[in-house]
Amino acid sequence: MSLYLGIDVSTTASKALLINRAGDVVSCSVKPHVISNPRPLWSEQDPAAWWQAVVASIRESLTEAGVTGESISAIGLTGQMHGLVLLDESKRVLRPAILWNDQRCGDECDQIRTRIGRKRLIEVTGNEALTGFTAPKIVWVKNHEPEIFSRARHVLLPKDYVRLRLTGSLAMDKADGSGTMLFDLKKRDWSNEILDALAIPRDWMPKTFEGPQVTGEISAEAADATGLLAGTPVVAGGGDQAAQAVGVGAVRPGIVALTLGTSGVVFASTDSCLIEPEGRLHAFCHAAPDRWHLMGVMLSAAGSLQWYRETVAPASSFEDLMLEAETVPSGSEGLVFLPYLSGERTPYPDPLARGAWIGLTVRHSRGHLTRSVIEGVAFGLRDCFELLRSAGLGSIEQVRVSGGGAKSALWRQILADVLDAELAMVNTMEGAAYGAAILAGVGAGEWPNVERACSNLVRIVDRVSPDMNKVPLYSKVHKEYRAIYPALKGSFEGLSEM
Repeated sequence: MSLYLGIDVSTTASKALLINRAGDVVSCSVKPHVISNPRPLWSEQDPAAWWQAVVASIRESLTEAGVTGESISAIGLTGQMHGLVLLDESKRVLRPAILWNDQRCGDECDQIRTRIGRKRLIEVTGNEALTGFTAPKIVWVKNHEPEIFSRARHVLLPKDYVRLRLTGSLAMDKADGSGTMLFDLKKRDWSNEILDALAIPRDWMPKTFEGPQVTGEISAEAADATGLLAGTPVVAGGGDQAAQAVGVGAVRPGIVALTLGTSGVVFASTDSCLIEPEGRLHAFCHAAPDRWHLMGVMLSAAGSLQWYRETVAPASSFEDLMLEAETVPSGSEGLVFLPYLSGERTPYPDPLARGAWIGLTVRHSRGHLTRSVIEGVAFGLRDCFELLRSAGLGSIEQVRVSGGGAKSALWRQILADVLDAELAMVNTMEGAAYGAAILAGVGAGEWPNVERACSNLVRIVDRVSPDMNKVPLYSKVHKEYRAIYPALKGSFEGLSEM
């Protein structure tokens, strides 16, 4: 039996998922992580905890499948992006990892813009300086923990620390590497210009690989710990969003992945290196070789509905709320919800942006409130799509939707109407770990390339077409929606001080 193992080192847990040649999930095990918040705005984890969770999840996944490590032909890695793991000369961890959602390095982002120039930074890396990226975290350590910085010799991302423990190799995939803000995006490798400007030694950065390339083999020590077979190849894999896109088959232009989870992610593959000039979209390398992608992120997507239910209707189920929303006309009779409950990233990189209902009247019921939340999230995602088009993406054939919010038939239909695009549900809903397992299979020669693998394994199971009677109405409401943030931006800034 040839099986492929995908390992996902996410923020909340480590997952080990086994698939067979047909793409069927044979087993899956998840072991949780704990996040530490030692100070306001800080978010950290102990890399040793990732390794412990990975070992436990691999062993449980093998047991659940009733197989030994000999059945595993190759392994792929994915995980949370942007986190900083600093190692010393002996490859020992110097401090807890600083995670993607850590907000401590705002001043360092300003320093980076000053040193490099905002326009030049976007031209080279494809991205604006944001606290989530790895580069400002390194500069923060240099500024605030000089003793640790002086001992640093290696920089890794979370999943690549697990790779080190599995194989003894220092390596990184190009998709995750481009998310550090230290990459020359067009060249698909480290930018000497950016590294020099930030005084980060080039030899601290590991060699980078395309997603299906083999980066090492399971060591004897790792084999003893995990139950895997020593010598099993480990491929580069990809950051979680790139691996998720592989998992739903968004690996060629025209196929866009939309993840409707706590946050909302719009992911579009490109054949060339496209960059949104103002940095309002993230531009990264894809896990599929010689491809790139543009990505828009809204911070509170399904999370907006979760907040709404917990705050306004805690005694009601999501199903009951959706039934009420179905009785409300499209456009919620002039009620618009702004879903900036956690600030925003796309299209407004503004941590001070706030949520709002605009247009409330005595006519509006709880059903109107619910539907307006769903529609407001759809409008926010449409903002991402319009930025993609303005950046030169080209035609969109299909939007492949996944995530908890996508389970709602009403939400899927509203998205199709607002986006004026066909939405498709696929048979693979296991997330980034599934994509990592596909990349492992390609690396082992099971499939000739990533696109062929996705064509063989990913199937459409449901489609939703836009209701052409509702598309014009939603375009009109979206125009009003777009006018609200600029009108309220100053008020948001003043209210944030309170």
